[in-house]
Amino acid sequence: MEISNGILSSALQVASPNCDERPDAAEISLLVVHGISLPPGEFGGDYIEQFFTNTLDPSIHPFFEEIKDLQVSSHLLIKRDGTIIQFVPFTRRAWHAGESCHNGQERCNDYSIGIELEGADDIPYTDQQYQALNEVITILREHYPQITEKNIVGHCHIAPQRKTDPGPAFEWARIKTEKNTEAV
Repeated sequence: MEISNGILSSALQVASPNCDERPDAAEISLLVVHGISLPPGEFGGDYIEQFFTNTLDPSIHPFFEEIKDLQVSSHLLIKRDGTIIQFVPFTRRAWHAGESCHNGQERCNDYSIGIELEGADDIPYTDQQYQALNEVITILREHYPQITEKNIVGHCHIAPQRKTDPGPAFEWARIKTEKNTEAV
């Protein structure tokens, strides 16, 4: 696994139009973990990929009608089986955090990498997801050393009034950090 020109070599590439250039002064220093399932609480299929590429058919499910006009993406999606899909190169700004703030700095999309896990707040994430996430964290921290342990957060931490993901089912102790090098 390596990163070249903002592309993770081991990830399946699916381009999302929901991104733009990072501000010139933005230095990647934050990693935001999200949780998503479409429809809510259901896993499998290509609905998340369709949502991030603006190709989701709103007639398939009532919830899809509610989100049909949203333009959202993340840099990566880690599916339940550990498959990694990249939608936006790390060098570009993905639209994943929305209105957000970390350590007094707003607009987290400007300087963060967003990783979605296929999951729900109250359903345990899989071993394969934790393994893939830890591999990704290791390579991202090697490539972007400004992503320190304190700069690996959940969407719930940077937008607490709006978001709850990755939720209480996410086991932070399983994330590989400087203090927790044995995590899996």
